[in-house]
Amino acid sequence: MSTRICIIGTGYVGLVTGTCFAEVGHRVICVDNDPHKVALLQRGGIPIYEPGLDELVQRNVAAGRLRFSGDIAEGVRASEVVFIAVPTPPRADGSVDMSYVEKVTREIAAAITEYKIVVDKSTVPVKTGERVAETIRRYNKDKIEVDVVSNPEFLREGSAVQDLMHPDRIVIGVASERPVAKMKDIYEPFRAPIIVTDINSAEMIKHACNSFLALKISYANALAVICEAGGANVEDVVHGMGLDKRIGRSFLNAGLGYGGSCFPKDISAFIHIAEQLGCEFNLLKEIQRINAGQIQRFLKKVYDTLWIVKDKTIAVLGLAFKPNTDDMRLAPSLEIIRSLQKEGARIKAYDPKAMDKAKEHLTNVEFCADAYAAAKDADALILCTEWNEFRQLDLEKLRSIMAQPIVLDGRNLFDPAKMKEAGFAYKSVGR
Repeated sequence: MSTRICIIGTGYVGLVTGTCFAEVGHRVICVDNDPHKVALLQRGGIPIYEPGLDELVQRNVAAGRLRFSGDIAEGVRASEVVFIAVPTPPRADGSVDMSYVEKVTREIAAAITEYKIVVDKSTVPVKTGERVAETIRRYNKDKIEVDVVSNPEFLREGSAVQDLMHPDRIVIGVASERPVAKMKDIYEPFRAPIIVTDINSAEMIKHACNSFLALKISYANALAVICEAGGANVEDVVHGMGLDKRIGRSFLNAGLGYGGSCFPKDISAFIHIAEQLGCEFNLLKEIQRINAGQIQRFLKKVYDTLWIVKDKTIAVLGLAFKPNTDDMRLAPSLEIIRSLQKEGARIKAYDPKAMDKAKEHLTNVEFCADAYAAAKDADALILCTEWNEFRQLDLEKLRSIMAQPIVLDGRNLFDPAKMKEAGFAYKSVGR
């Protein structure tokens, strides 16, 4: 059954969610307060790079199931269900800035003239649903009844469309049974298990999931340090671990650590949430410490290998925090490049999708047309993001155009034996 849906916020979560809802037959209006972004979307442009999204947006706009607006009141009045998918950025103390959610909630409340379901899609601290419900009661002058639902997202940048169209599970947190049937109708086409909980539990699930995934990454990175010291290969170790069904192989990847907007923000938020509730979550603080140290350990390898980096040309392949996205938020490449520049290195860089956004964060970098242009005449090459196209590099050609055949692989993309055979001085993580 088709549902009229409003999505407030057209970032990664909002735009992908709204587009995929339209793809399965719902009628969706996506609202954003940035007039330039709205105008871009109305012209057929896409403000983010996400594989498969461009085609889906064009198809559903053409079919009349998806449209864009800058007017929240229009979106609320045109819809049965309103999803809040606005930013929840970190504050200096690690807590979450909830001002965007609060402002949007007030605007929703002012626009409501009949029963609505209001859904928190943004990642929010536990008890936010209670605050949203209270705010709507306070600012809706007609005291219209609404139901507030928590429906956390589990999307990974770079595979967000796939994750939404084929989810592992759908979590619906409610305070009453009234909105459950409609929420199940919305998600019925996605054919995934639906878990119905109270609102507080649904809100907690998202932070618990992201923190655990960050724990797996940090565990692999802690192992990598021990493997290097003990002469072991971390790739073999985590492969042996991952075959244990109780553990699993996913997210056990040693490298430069996690970046992006989700894991760093959500771990800081979860630590703050726990403290506000009178609990200590020191395990999460150790995750942060391990992750922060990973880039410094990698930089030490660079300095140990090159001795002096001043006046040397260093190629950096991969700028986005992960492949298949153009997101530069807390990308490890930024800290690496800035640290090398402080030591006097010249930087040449290439990324398949993120260079335009990287230019907003970096100065005095020569951005190149491809990986070979970046590597030409370089004294060393650093790999920061494991894009698939880098797996296909012609190693003989790469070695022939570099001033020195030195590769420092922050993502363990290449096989050490093959790199040695190809004539490279090669360093990776935990191997």
